[in-house]
Amino acid sequence: MILLLHFIQKSWVAMNRFHQYVNADGTLNDTLAQNCEILYTGTNGRHVERFYVSPSESYVFKPLTNDEQGGRERWVYEHVFASLPPIYPRLLACSGAGTDGKEEWMIFEDLGPLQHLHEEETLLRAIGLVAWWHALPTDCFTGLPLRGPKPLIEEMASELYERKPEVLELCSSLGFSKQQVQRIYVQLEHQSFAQQLVLSHGDLHPGNYALSGERLMVLDWEHAHLNIPLWDVYHLIDMSHPLFPRRMTSDLRVRMLDTYLEQRDLLGISVDRAAFLLEYGMFAVVFSLWMLMLIQSDLQRIGTDLHRNGDKWSKEQLEAQRGETLACLNECATMMEWGQVKRCK
Repeated sequence: MILLLHFIQKSWVAMNRFHQYVNADGTLNDTLAQNCEILYTGTNGRHVERFYVSPSESYVFKPLTNDEQGGRERWVYEHVFASLPPIYPRLLACSGAGTDGKEEWMIFEDLGPLQHLHEEETLLRAIGLVAWWHALPTDCFTGLPLRGPKPLIEEMASELYERKPEVLELCSSLGFSKQQVQRIYVQLEHQSFAQQLVLSHGDLHPGNYALSGERLMVLDWEHAHLNIPLWDVYHLIDMSHPLFPRRMTSDLRVRMLDTYLEQRDLLGISVDRAAFLLEYGMFAVVFSLWMLMLIQSDLQRIGTDLHRNGDKWSKEQLEAQRGETLACLNECATMMEWGQVKRCK
């Protein structure tokens, strides 16, 4: 009992120490938190910052960066991460559970320089981790919502139907033939996505996983929710991002999908490979078409206050993202059509 009380007292002192670096309004205390460096800006304009309390001691301050996700990341730390290996930065202190969103904050360990490497070895390690957390029983995560900030894949498909003339026009302008798009629409009429729900990171784009030394870290879990497995799989393999360009190939995509299935099989969850690849192809096509429409809308707004994820992307960044997304669309449409032909034989 004495040891337990000593541990609790020690933990309270440590937490209280970090609280002194944050003002009552949820901003950094500039008199104690010095030499701040902005790491990125959230959709609500608030900054995630590295701050120093001495030349050799630094931490990461993260306020609520998306107003709709209040309390989500703290909940994940409290209820989810005990079931995962240490692939996330340690949470050192945070605001109280009843804190107003404008005052919500968290302080993390500083992992130092991160390497956002999107090479085969790193990607295969990452997809194995995704399979691992997808195998966790979801009845432990009843506090998680059933969606994140983006529309569900079924809602994206509905939007593509509603905007079919725009989709056809955009694809034609990008060299993706109307005949190919028409075939996609025909297949979409007969395609439904598996409704099995798993723990989903929610926003596993190329900026949210990185190497800290030899450790592969998965960052920013504030969009965690329950979703179908393909959500995380697509984000890891094919989700494009203006700040983190990468090159995915058809061969590496299939290797990653196979690695995911092999890992799930090792965890006792067997999935039919042919059906999974076909479903992934359709999922990736729908998501990529939806992304192309979104990117096109952003490009048309260049010259105005264009903000996505709190950052202003340049025309060149958006065009590079569009090219990457178009490549995914072409390759996954081919994979989907090949899967349909193989299934019919």
